[in-house]
Amino acid sequence: MSSFIGDWHALAILFVAGVIPNQIWRMLGLWFGGGIDENSELLVWVRAVATAILAGIIAQIVVQPPGALASVPDWLRYGAVAAGFVVFMLTRKSIFAGVIAGEIVMLTGKYWLG
Repeated sequence: MSSFIGDWHALAILFVAGVIPNQIWRMLGLWFGGGIDENSELLVWVRAVATAILAGIIAQIVVQPPGALASVPDWLRYGAVAAGFVVFMLTRKSIFAGVIAGEIVMLTGKYWLG
């Protein structure tokens, strides 16, 4: 079992250093954000910033692909972005659905190309 999971000390350190600090911020966000109106100016701005950051990351990955993604042809990368955008618009602007659709197109295209 230890060869599959690895050293349990490393997993414990990963848990303490990675999970616990993130959970504290999540709980504080839940506590402070519980009374904020969904359509408030603050949350509209936060959603806009989050969407802009995601768009910037996607643009950088598509234009200058890192690592193994550089082996994927340009037309497939741009096609996956276009498919993701179409699904995003068709699903009442669901970022999750758009990203998943783009990933499916990318993986299917790469599998088809070999």
